[in-house]
Order: sequence, then structure tokens, then C-alpha cells
Amino acid sequence: MADFNNAMEIFQFLPKTNCRACGESTCLAFAGAVFTGKAGLSSCPYVPEDKLRQFGGAKRGTNPIEEEFAAVMEKLQTRLLSLDMEERAGTIEADYRDGRITIPILGKLFTIDKHSQVTTDIHVNSWVLGAVLHYINYSNGVPLSSNWVPLRELPHGKDWYRLFGQQCENVLKSTADSYPDLFSDLVAMFRGRQVDEQFQSDVAVMLSPLPLVPMLVCYWRPEDGMESSLSLFFDDTAEANLGMEGLYTLGVGIAQMLQRLSRVHGHMQRT
Repeated sequence: MADFNNAMEIFQFLPKTNCRACGESTCLAFAGAVFTGKAGLSSCPYVPEDKLRQFGGAKRGTNPIEEEFAAVMEKLQTRLLSLDMEERAGTIEADYRDGRITIPILGKLFTIDKHSQVTTDIHVNSWVLGAVLHYINYSNGVPLSSNWVPLRELPHGKDWYRLFGQQCENVLKSTADSYPDLFSDLVAMFRGRQVDEQFQSDVAVMLSPLPLVPMLVCYWRPEDGMESSLSLFFDDTAEANLGMEGLYTLGVGIAQMLQRLSRVHGHMQRT
């Protein structure tokens, strides 16, 4: 029996009607419940038969981290229901039309309504989706200062930077080490912008995962017996515009996206 990589993989083949036949408030909430083992896939009467055969309908084992993440996602989705979406769009530099907010994410369009119904040009994992929900719900809309700092220098960064380094920067470093085309693909596929002489790094690419939360990726190649190094830098307004938990979620989500891209790239090279 196959297993799921994340909740968004489940969400892709749900009807996205939020009919509540499964007992959850939204299709996205049901996807999270299935992924964390709180619900079986067969609880949705509209799941295609081939998906039931592939993944089965039973509950999977629970994981405390996944359960906590699902609880946060449910809270964010619930809060979305009470928002003035038009007002929030103006605050976070997004577009608003017919009850839906559209945000550019890494150069691709992502649209969501207050019921968490999503249409997008980019395949986002559940971590990136969580960061988007943080952004819509809590961003203060502070103008960018263009002052780049590491996460540890943000107001609450000292509490998070070690975990951020392990789950995000180290993953990205490993990806960059094994995937020579990473930075050129960041520019070509995700509308990154290569910049010069940033912190004396060998390569530096600026990404725009969210309108008011740019990210600078700096990479130092291995040299003279020293291993490579990679660091992420944020505008010093980042915590005000996304919150520390949202920044961590965003970093992990992007690291996982690029890690998956490198694996697909490697597979294509071998075939």
C-alpha cells in the first residue's frame, strides 16, 4: 500500500467542494486529518476508487509533530473565515476579486478564498500552504527596509535559529551540494534574481516567496578542505510580516520543494 508524502498530495484528488460529508469543515481540513491519522481516506465518498485502492482507507499512524501542525493549520483556516479578505489583500500587497485573494508565490499565482479553497499555478506542499495562511491572517504589512539579516537577528530569532538551521538551511545546503543546477533553476523556474557581492558568497539568489517576505539564499562552495556553507537572510521586517512560526514553516516548505526538485532532476538525468 502506498503512503502519502504530505497533506497537499491528498488534497489534490479531493472534490474541493467542502461538502462536509466526511465530517470535516473543509476538504483541506480532511486532507490534514487523513495525513495525521485522524481520519480514513474512505470517509470521503468522492475519493476515486483507484486512489482508495492505491492508498487504502484506513487511518495511518499518528505523529505528534504532524498532529501539532494539523492543529495549527485548522486554527489558521478557522480564522480565515472571519477575515475581511478585501482589507487583508490591501495590507499584504495581494489582489482581491470576488471574495478571493491572489498572491504571487515564487513568481506563480496562488488564489485562496476564506473557505480555504485553493487554485494555483505552483505545486505547494503543506508547509508552504501553512506559511501562506500565516501571512494572510497575521501580516502587519510593514514596508520592506532592504536590510538583510539572518534569522537569529530577528526579534525572536534566537529561539528558533538552531531548529531553522537543521530543518531548512542544512537541507538546502545538501540540495545545493548535490544539485549543480539549483541556482540557475531558482532563477529560471521561480523568478529568482541572482545578485552580486552579498556577504562575500560565491552565489546569491533573491527569491520572493511572499510579497512582503523576500528571501536571500547565499551559498559558499567547498574550498581548501573546508566544506560548503549555505545561509538564508531575510529583510529585517520579516517577523512583522509573517511571524517567527510562519518564517520557520516557509523555510522548511521551500527547502522540501527544492529537495524534491533536485531528486526529480537527478532521476531525469539517470533515465
